[in-house]
Amino acid sequence: MSADQHPDAKTKINDKAKAAFSVQDYAPTASIEGFEVVELKRFNDDGGSITELGRLAAGAHKLLGDFEVRQVNYSEVEPGACKAFHLHHRQTDVWYVPPRDRLLLVLHDCREGSPTEGQTMRFVVGDGKDRLIRIPPGVAHGARNIGPDVARIIYMVDVEFAVDAECDEGRLPWDFLGAEIWEIVRG
Repeated sequence: MSADQHPDAKTKINDKAKAAFSVQDYAPTASIEGFEVVELKRFNDDGGSITELGRLAAGAHKLLGDFEVRQVNYSEVEPGACKAFHLHHRQTDVWYVPPRDRLLLVLHDCREGSPTEGQTMRFVVGDGKDRLIRIPPGVAHGARNIGPDVARIIYMVDVEFAVDAECDEGRLPWDFLGAEIWEIVRG
């Protein structure tokens, strides 16, 4: 700081910069009803680490209340790939993305009459954190790998997958919310 400038003094900026200037919004993103984040504990020692993903009692996950695990799946997403949008009528998904991976998760509430109907959320998962992500039925969801390596998803569902008339998984186009929803925010 120069000797002639007081810490509370504002520096004037030119007209071009003034016209483009904005202040980033740091307010928390509004959540979609039923979306839940459960922070997990990671235990480290000099030999590595362990994260407990859950304890089950008769299929019920102790950290997720009424959620009953019926199937556990593992998925990989190539760098830059976008896997979207999935939509379920009955199924709840609970995702775990390892902390070394980095996925942009996009959610959109398609539930008619929901208090958050039509609301969209963008959420980075993995990215150094251990947590479970609960995605309720009727909320379209997809992910884009924004990391440099293959990203992994371990996910639990409460409805077993079936390819017959009972199939609960449907799709919306990847650009249902516009292609720009998958772009990295710059600035």
